[in-house]
Amino acid sequence: MRDLYEVLGVEKTASQADLKKAYRKLAQEFHPDKNPDDKVAEEKFKECANAYQILSDDDQRAAYDRYGFDGLRGRGAGPQNVDDIFSAFGDLFGDFFGGRGGGGRRQPRGADLRVDLELTFPEAVWGVTKDVKVSRDVACAACTGTGAAAGTKPDVCKTCQGKGQVVHSQGFFMVQSTCPQCRGAGKQIKEACTDCRGRGVQPETSTLSVTVPAGVDDGQTLRLAGKGEAAAGGTTGHLYVVLHVQGDERFKRDGEDILSEVPISFVKAALGGEVEIYTLEDKVTGSTTVELKPGTQPGDVIVRRGAGIPRIGHNGRGDHVIQWKVEIPKKLSQKQQDLLRELATDLGEDVKAEKRGLFGRKK
Repeated sequence: MRDLYEVLGVEKTASQADLKKAYRKLAQEFHPDKNPDDKVAEEKFKECANAYQILSDDDQRAAYDRYGFDGLRGRGAGPQNVDDIFSAFGDLFGDFFGGRGGGGRRQPRGADLRVDLELTFPEAVWGVTKDVKVSRDVACAACTGTGAAAGTKPDVCKTCQGKGQVVHSQGFFMVQSTCPQCRGAGKQIKEACTDCRGRGVQPETSTLSVTVPAGVDDGQTLRLAGKGEAAAGGTTGHLYVVLHVQGDERFKRDGEDILSEVPISFVKAALGGEVEIYTLEDKVTGSTTVELKPGTQPGDVIVRRGAGIPRIGHNGRGDHVIQWKVEIPKKLSQKQQDLLRELATDLGEDVKAEKRGLFGRKK
């Protein structure tokens, strides 16, 4: 696939105004009305529309600038056909070529929908495929979304000539409004479909499979293009899946890095040794042994490079930071106290005197 900035013929520093200007110029050049039956021009028309759709969205542009096309995985597809482009960007074309994308009727577009998806910490780290239930309007199977009875088809509205809008004068001004006859559809149905009663759509509750990429975080959103509600005679909206990730008390996440606070005894901190820690491997059930250096201080860290969260749509992982939490015991046995007092004497430390009873016995 070609670089998106190259497709639009702009620099990576281009402003939104520059992107819009470049896209409009290319859209006019490769517009299907100017290039009838030209498959090459149609593909270029779709290519530049896809580039503009991504780069005009600040979040998608940032992901593309950082990770390339890999950063766009799980965000839904771009315009799939020419009608999708007219529906999404027709207002940018102005009045050139008169028909589609200009003064002609824009196809109605179905509503976008949102669902919430709960994920465990391991599912967010390593990815998962989950099912979600969605209630939405879908195209009527009996009439294929036209709203007309089998064997018939809608007629072009005579009032607006299929444009869906009418223009009338109001004083010195010309006012454009929705056609009162067809209510903006541009078509009229003489005999309605008995299944959907002319609506062209029917309610449906279905189960959709959602592929969640490895490395997602709480609050992120996946877009499933064309999985929203259908519109009679038009295009389908999108489904937005909002992710809610459960935490894990063993790990604190910061982007693609994770932090583990590992408790160790003050003796082990002084003398060093080996410590077993939890890891993200084996679906966050793994463990490994790390070396603890003698003289480790509270708050000291070691970093396990590349052992953190997978980067979305990109090779490699973040880091796993281990922070040592030195624990001081609140109670000691008499033997432990004697050993520590002996150590204190050896180090020349002045410590609290040992308590004794009335007759000189140790308490």
